[in-house]
Amino acid sequence: MTYLAKPKFHHPDLPKNALGFTHRDYEGTVSTLCAGCGHDSITASIIQACFELSIEPHRVAKISGIGCSSKTPTYFLGNSHGFNSVHGRMPSVLTGANLANRDLIYLGVSGDGDSASIGLGQFAHCLRRGVNMVYIVENNGVYGLTKGQFSATADRGSKSKRGFVNTDNSIDLAAMALQLGASFVARSFSGDKHQLVPIIKAAIAHRGAAFIDIISPCVAFNNHPGSTKSFDFVREHNEAVNRLDFISSRMPIEIDYQPGTVEIVTQHDGSRLALRKIGADYDPTDRTAAMGFLQQQAAKGQIVTGLLYVHPDSEDLHAHLRTAEAPLNSLGEKDLCPGSAVLDKINAGLR
Repeated sequence: MTYLAKPKFHHPDLPKNALGFTHRDYEGTVSTLCAGCGHDSITASIIQACFELSIEPHRVAKISGIGCSSKTPTYFLGNSHGFNSVHGRMPSVLTGANLANRDLIYLGVSGDGDSASIGLGQFAHCLRRGVNMVYIVENNGVYGLTKGQFSATADRGSKSKRGFVNTDNSIDLAAMALQLGASFVARSFSGDKHQLVPIIKAAIAHRGAAFIDIISPCVAFNNHPGSTKSFDFVREHNEAVNRLDFISSRMPIEIDYQPGTVEIVTQHDGSRLALRKIGADYDPTDRTAAMGFLQQQAAKGQIVTGLLYVHPDSEDLHAHLRTAEAPLNSLGEKDLCPGSAVLDKINAGLR
């Protein structure tokens, strides 16, 4: 595969974040996706989120599966760790990496074909175990690399570019994430950067399994009349449950809000997510209500976007398994082979 490298020089007066990095420092290679692909907009939002959070690129591990969506980690955070796994197996590879080194920030990038079909079991177990990660699905409802067949997230009744009608019921990954126990669930649209960037920032700061379903139109095969994943359809049927901004507890709060109702959701690590709610009765901490709301709006043909659910006091897989605080690659011989006396004590405790 050929990668197009971007020029290393840039304007000396580019804005810098708290670490002294510019926006360019969070970019990757030049995208080879179709011009106008929604996935490139998601890439731009990830870059912007990491820049604003002043994340050190080497602290990020980006892991993907197979598909157009799984190519996108090449296009952001070029100085971070990366691994492109096999089809549908991103969650298990990421889980293993997370257990070996808990100090990294894990971004799992997948697609609707990668996660809702061959990887559905991987998707389910990763979220129910509470792996500390940001799980992003770039959802376009088709298999773009194999010429536009319906994926499992394609809505029943939607039409393909060739005019075929989908007769299968769709899989709602956000609804499944809620049921499986993910402690942060959101949905957004690739073309809504004002909403998507703060959602990604909040997901990165969240401790536990954070899942974001992002509707991302495929301009080649699924951006036509009859598609429910097209730019026009999503814009016309977007039901935003809240206006979002992310406030890091480590930075001064400098925001300008419009009049409206605001709710502050305190997360496990102390960071806060400020929600300006369109519906004053929507509670993002009520998992059951969120599941019902998704079903009600889906019946109306509406695509719900925004923060759907967040657990205010979540834990991750390391807390459940009571793993060592130190990453496994930092443990020495004395830690791994403490001697026969320690083994005798363990055996005695099992009698």
